[in-house]
Amino acid sequence: EVQLVESGGGLVQPGGSLRLSCAASGFTFDDYAMSWVRQAPGKGLEWVSGITWNGDTTYYGDSMKGRFTISRDNAKNTLYLQMHSLKSEDTAVYYCAKDRRFGPYYSADFDSWGQGTQVTVSS
Repeated sequence: EVQLVESGGGLVQPGGSLRLSCAASGFTFDDYAMSWVRQAPGKGLEWVSGITWNGDTTYYGDSMKGRFTISRDNAKNTLYLQMHSLKSEDTAVYYCAKDRRFGPYYSADFDSWGQGTQVTVSS
């Protein structure tokens, strides 16, 4: 059974930083691309960032470029999202998600999600 467990969320002031983690189990982590998506209060899901199976290629939403960094440690089966210069509009529940397709591709087509971790940016 695929399990994705996010952690690291919390309350942070505007301009602050947080690092989210996603512990993966139940599948061969380094066989799949992974992503972060978020959902702000009252809004739909927004794709944040993605990374290929070996970490060589990363992708970011326009509003995240230069502020967020996605990475992975395949030896630890863990996905990360380092967030800097946080803004109030980054307030959301952040989810990690597993790509449906096996291999060296990035599709942003997900088949598994975690339970999410809340990030609140407020003074």
